Amino acid sequence: MDDRERFLALMHYQDFDRMPVVHWDVWSETQERWVAEGMPEDADVWEYLGAVPRWTFVGGGILDPFPPFEEEVYEETESYRIYLGPDGVIQKEWKDRTGIPQFIDFALKTAGDWPAFRERFLPNPDRIPRDLDSEITEAEQGSAPIAITLASMMGWIRNWMGVENMAYLMHDDPDVYASMVDTLADLACWSIDQVLLRMKTGPALGVGWEDICFRSGPLINPKFFERYVAAGYEKMGQKLGAHGIDLMAIDCDGLIEPLLGPWLDAGVNLHYPVEIGVWNTDPIALRKKFGRELRMVGGFNKMTLEQGPAAIDAEIERRLPLVQDGGYIIMPDHHITPGVPLESYQYYLGRLHELSQEGLL
Repeated sequence: MDDRERFLALMHYQDFDRMPVVHWDVWSETQERWVAEGMPEDADVWEYLGAVPRWTFVGGGILDPFPPFEEEVYEETESYRIYLGPDGVIQKEWKDRTGIPQFIDFALKTAGDWPAFRERFLPNPDRIPRDLDSEITEAEQGSAPIAITLASMMGWIRNWMGVENMAYLMHDDPDVYASMVDTLADLACWSIDQVLLRMKTGPALGVGWEDICFRSGPLINPKFFERYVAAGYEKMGQKLGAHGIDLMAIDCDGLIEPLLGPWLDAGVNLHYPVEIGVWNTDPIALRKKFGRELRMVGGFNKMTLEQGPAAIDAEIERRLPLVQDGGYIIMPDHHITPGVPLESYQYYLGRLHELSQEGLL
């Protein structure tokens, strides 16, 4: 059984040989620490760690703004630069540390800006990246499950407008917000067709990104979601289904539980990284509440990796009932933080390999 077959069997509650030991990614500062602790600088990280990627993406560039806004740098120092990005956002980006950019100004601020902005998100053969065929070939020749990139229905809009502008738009002009969702979903459906026409191996799933939830819950009210956002997911899910793909995943940090029901109703049936956070998400409780239609990847509190073997063992033990129920792959709930020694992360991966060999994963 290869990694793709294993992933599909796991997510469909079928028999599989063993749980994949998955590594996602690290902060750049973590990478520097691990190199200082003995990891070769030019190492293939997955090979060195004895782990596999959760999946590999195809088709992402097709959904970028087209034509992109022309980059313009307004200020640059040794530690940051302020510039207009391809999405029309003026942002302050740090050069000397990992962090989220500071958004300063936006091309899309109000409902009145949407008609012109919308022109950059329409299907157009010229938006297909020149390297798409080589990207597809590389994905098909690899062993990881293949994920086709979907449009964001909330997170991109939040980034393009800023939180305050988006909040006013949802209140004052919800139909314009619905138009944004519809436009992005249509573009994603067109993209799916363009990518699959070029593929020999069908993707295992469609994957989108949101990051629309924080420590106290989502920025969007679930009722607003159901009325103005869900239709976009439904449209993308129907297009995936027409190509025989029945898994639609969303990457969203934060307290996602208030949106899980609406997401499931709209066809989103796989969530990651199921961040534990200070709000103490319990993946097992989520499975009990929402049933086996809710698949998950993640749900291992990454902060325990900074606390040593005993904490790591306890966190793994807490997740075993969900592992054994199926539809779940254990993985740290985001990129590995700089406080994690290489030895500790290798211990975590080693324990997963041991449990897998013992038939407990």
